[in-house]
Amino acid sequence: MALLIDTPVWPWRGRLWSHLVSDASYEELHAFVAAELGIPRRAFQGDHYDVPAELFEVAVAAGAEAVTCRVLLARLQAAGLRRRKPRASAAAPVPR
Repeated sequence: MALLIDTPVWPWRGRLWSHLVSDASYEELHAFVAAELGIPRRAFQGDHYDVPAELFEVAVAAGAEAVTCRVLLARLQAAGLRRRKPRASAAAPVPR
């Protein structure tokens, strides 16, 4: 049971980001993020938090295990905590 964070390589809005997950429970993840990183609960992305590169070392120092994105995904799936985003159906209009 661990908190896992991948390397901050995911670009968005001019910054690099990591994914932070728990392979034990969402409650563990929410508690860690609130206590150690100060990221608001509303930033939860269904099964992970996006963590800016400047907080990567803070998360690791607080106890998150640095892993590759493949390891993070495999452990999240093995724990049964992976939630996929629903795909847009062909009948649904695409927002513009």
